Amino acid sequence: MRQSTIPPVVAARRALWTFVIVNLVIVEVLFLTAGTGQNGVLTVAKFFGLHAAVLMLFQLLLVARLPWLDRRIGMDRLTVWHRWLGFTLLWTVLTHAVLIVLGFARLGDTSMAKTFFSLAGVPASLLGMCAAAIVVVIAAVSARYVRQRLPYEVWHGLHLLLYVALGLAFVHQLQETTTFSSSAFAKIYWWALWLFAFGALVAGRIVIPVWRNAYHRFEVSAVVPESDDVVSVHVTGRHLDRLPARAGQFCIWRFPGHHHWWLANPFSLSAAPDGRTLRLTAKAVGGTSAGLRHLPIGTRAFVEGPYGAFTSLHRTRPGALLIAGGVGITPVRALLEEETPGDVVVLYRVRSENDAVLADEVRDLVADRGGKLHLLTGRTREGSSPFGPDALLALVPDMAERDVYVCGPSGMTAAVLGSLRTLKVPQRQIHAERFGLA
Repeated sequence: MRQSTIPPVVAARRALWTFVIVNLVIVEVLFLTAGTGQNGVLTVAKFFGLHAAVLMLFQLLLVARLPWLDRRIGMDRLTVWHRWLGFTLLWTVLTHAVLIVLGFARLGDTSMAKTFFSLAGVPASLLGMCAAAIVVVIAAVSARYVRQRLPYEVWHGLHLLLYVALGLAFVHQLQETTTFSSSAFAKIYWWALWLFAFGALVAGRIVIPVWRNAYHRFEVSAVVPESDDVVSVHVTGRHLDRLPARAGQFCIWRFPGHHHWWLANPFSLSAAPDGRTLRLTAKAVGGTSAGLRHLPIGTRAFVEGPYGAFTSLHRTRPGALLIAGGVGITPVRALLEEETPGDVVVLYRVRSENDAVLADEVRDLVADRGGKLHLLTGRTREGSSPFGPDALLALVPDMAERDVYVCGPSGMTAAVLGSLRTLKVPQRQIHAERFGLA
């Protein structure tokens, strides 16, 4: 267990908030010194425009998959923040756009419709309009109702338009000299911020994955069916002892020689990395995962990651409670390999014993560590959930003294987290990660 004066997640959040606050202060200063427009409405429009630019850059950093942030906060939380920041960006951009049109309409004493089309003939304004339109489209397809009904590939393809919007917004701001080039400091600041944000994105999403795959040369070494609908894939490569992977993390896996390049899935490491091989265990819930059992030995793999904060880095207590549902047992099984003998309890929820993936391995690991395994089977009926506060407390009376790791279906995870709050388990001891691409 890692001992630290400041928990890693707290240190990362402090660093993020410091970055946000410092930049917001700088933007406020720039607005106060060079934000005056030709009338009051245009001045307020500039205020929203400056903050829209900063929000865009913050969004880039949240999805850049920078290893330091990801290991401490987790991709799932960073993605949620990115999502809500995106809706904040939407309203900021729309407010900026409406106020620009309204301000110039008042300035020229013309209608807003006529002013809109007049501004569309100005290159700088046209670029801003196109960027705003893309942001609106992305926000529309990211709304929960629409997102749940779109194929992932369609949603992802449309979401990539955000980078086009960012490019257009950058050029738009570059041509707005009152904000970008109002002073030498303003020019240096905006250039530095844009380069830092784009640099972080390119490094985290392109440079690091490409370099790691070229260096490690991942390929499939074994395919082992675990049941009728579950398969384990063993991946080997060069110098895997230098890959910064930890038990509990996941990778985004592509097998371009066997599947299309754009078909990728996030699968947890189902065994602690040993420096020689990586293992993923997947249930057939879609065409890509179902086809894994047919992977030929020697198939090249393209691996992004490892990602995630579901690791022992965040341990705060000697004892641990590991709760898994279904195939969510895979990162929990990997974590068990890192557990020292002693105080560990595992709750494994499945419909029936036949659905208990890797049950024998989990049982042996728990026994080797002198821990306890509770295999919770059967259907959940109203009022009989094994994850209600009373049921959890009966199984693990001292859970408030343990670190609790939770991984499973979203409904189960939500139920467990709700019960832990009811039982007043300290938030710093609760670790749950819902990994995913969207």
